[in-house]
Amino acid sequence: MQDIKAEVSSPEIVCAETPGSPCAMILFGASGDLAARKLIPSLAQLFARNLLSDHFCLIGCGRSAMSDEAFRQKVLDALQAATEGVSSELATRFAKRFYYVSGDYSHPEFYQAIQDKCLELDAVHGFERNIVFYLSVPPTLYTVIVDKIRQAGLSTVQGPCPWHAHLVIEKPFGHDLESARALNQTISQCFKESETYRIDHYLGKETVQNILMFRFANAIFEPLWNRNHIECVQLTIAESLGVEHRGGYYDQSGALRDMFQNHMLQMLSLVAMEAPLSFAADRVRDEKLKLVRSIRPLIDTCFVRGQYGPGTLDEDACIGYREETGVDPASCTETYVAARIFVDNWRWKGVPFYLRTGKRLAAKKTEIVVTFKHVPHSMFAFSGLTNIPTNTLVMHIQPEEGISLNFQAKRPGSKLCMGTLNMSFSYQDIFGVDLPESYQRLLLDVMTGDQTLFMRFDTLEATWKLLDHVLKKWQGNDSGLATYDAGCHSFPEADELVNRMGHAWRPLGP
Repeated sequence: MQDIKAEVSSPEIVCAETPGSPCAMILFGASGDLAARKLIPSLAQLFARNLLSDHFCLIGCGRSAMSDEAFRQKVLDALQAATEGVSSELATRFAKRFYYVSGDYSHPEFYQAIQDKCLELDAVHGFERNIVFYLSVPPTLYTVIVDKIRQAGLSTVQGPCPWHAHLVIEKPFGHDLESARALNQTISQCFKESETYRIDHYLGKETVQNILMFRFANAIFEPLWNRNHIECVQLTIAESLGVEHRGGYYDQSGALRDMFQNHMLQMLSLVAMEAPLSFAADRVRDEKLKLVRSIRPLIDTCFVRGQYGPGTLDEDACIGYREETGVDPASCTETYVAARIFVDNWRWKGVPFYLRTGKRLAAKKTEIVVTFKHVPHSMFAFSGLTNIPTNTLVMHIQPEEGISLNFQAKRPGSKLCMGTLNMSFSYQDIFGVDLPESYQRLLLDVMTGDQTLFMRFDTLEATWKLLDHVLKKWQGNDSGLATYDAGCHSFPEADELVNRMGHAWRPLGP
């Protein structure tokens, strides 16, 4: 296959980035790993791009006692460790906006101290009493913190409140359908749906965001985006890493909860949804909900699940999942899930969507592959060209972000000689800059009040309904749980899922 690089010639660029509104972010779990690796560096990049309000500040909250100065030093350390460069002068100015309050998450006095700090800082920074609570804590603390926020009178649901408060909550949002509903019930007593941001960092990635632009801003693709022209669609999230230090958590979760219920189904909805009336948040989210509700009821025979055993990756020996720290030696938890899904609506009836995600596979790769149908008749059969390869469109999400399209063309020569050409576009090559961390976009959307990329509870509830009975059947049951070698591209049970319909997984390698 020969590559053709795309070029941008005098592009018309329409940019609608709006700086964040004045606000104070109350970051629970401020000394944790997510805050240091993702949230603080992302906020610093927004600051460097002049997309943070001049009236922004952040109050870190945690159990560990710490002064404002000590917390600011942790901020500077986090920025120094971050891959993207932030000048020392900018980092110092940025860190001056950070403050710290310590206490016990279950004690009312802690929340009174937070409110007192907000009152003090509003006079200094003038954030107009807009506050954003960000829960970067273990899921077991979600209901504790939200309930204490309600008791402290820090939200408007229960009555008049001096604050304009919003809530950002990380996944997982519940462990199953019942727990998701219970958590939402607790949150709804404190925050309105319009004030709640359920964050999924995959939706902040440039190529994922580009799905809607690609589909609905280009007239050449929409007429082809249906069962008449598309043979199948593959969505892959493959990881080369194992569970690392998350063995204890992961063994209670598994791939279906950790990746499939949120990231995978969210990407599927963007690929397959109908065009919304406008790019307004709820118009987009209405169509995502319709799509999820159109998915044919899932049964366990739609799935393949696996668990990685010992193997070799890049010539290094890898232990099996059951030997990982914190994992039950007799664990039935899946580290790989593949599914064959059908969307029963007019556009997609009969088109299989293949979804797979797994750990300890041959490569780290996230991509969406749209395979178009074969030409109905080969006029070149007399030359032996009876089986012309299909056209495929690939949206590369990681490790490199971009889009590629392959097509057939005649190669130079006197005879009929056909070959596959690959026309590719890379964000890095075209724009020559590092792509922003996905949290930058999502944090900015929170501060501007844009909920487009955040999951509404009715959609989240619909995804749990699809998977709840499968999760219950798998619980503590190793029937049908395949074992695959660490470092493999695929394994027989996963291949059979797609082979039985005449398809094959796209290789994880180059």
